[in-house]
Amino acid sequence: MEPATIIVTALAIGAVTGMKSLVEQAVKDGYQSLKNLIKTKYPDVGVDRLEKKPESKTQQAAVEEEIADLGVDKDTEILKKAEFLLDTAKNLPAENVLVIGVDLEKIEAAALKIKDIIATGTGVKVREGKFQGEIDIEQVRAGQENTPKT
Repeated sequence: MEPATIIVTALAIGAVTGMKSLVEQAVKDGYQSLKNLIKTKYPDVGVDRLEKKPESKTQQAAVEEEIADLGVDKDTEILKKAEFLLDTAKNLPAENVLVIGVDLEKIEAAALKIKDIIATGTGVKVREGKFQGEIDIEQVRAGQENTPKT
């Protein structure tokens, strides 16, 4: 994951999970620490915008662009806090975090077939993919809070 993506993902997860009642205090504290550090060192980054709509892909992309443009992604102190927050969030129950169903990066293949994805966040995310043949993605349900009962 690129440094700017790590930082914005940590901010989005922290904003989402920081608002839920059953979240570990470490995630809340880590999010507040990361947010405050960015706001202090880089006040032009729209952290508050992202906090209001953390699941918004538009807000995530805008903040990620600001982070890259202002060099926040090169700040090792901020990157370490973001990585720590993501590592801490991995220990949370799945219902407390924004989940990407399928996340592929730098993949080369003859074809791609993805079927029946349910995710609370992005359903399918592919970056830097090269495919020779068909790409077949079916039955993606993203942004859903609960999975259907079987």
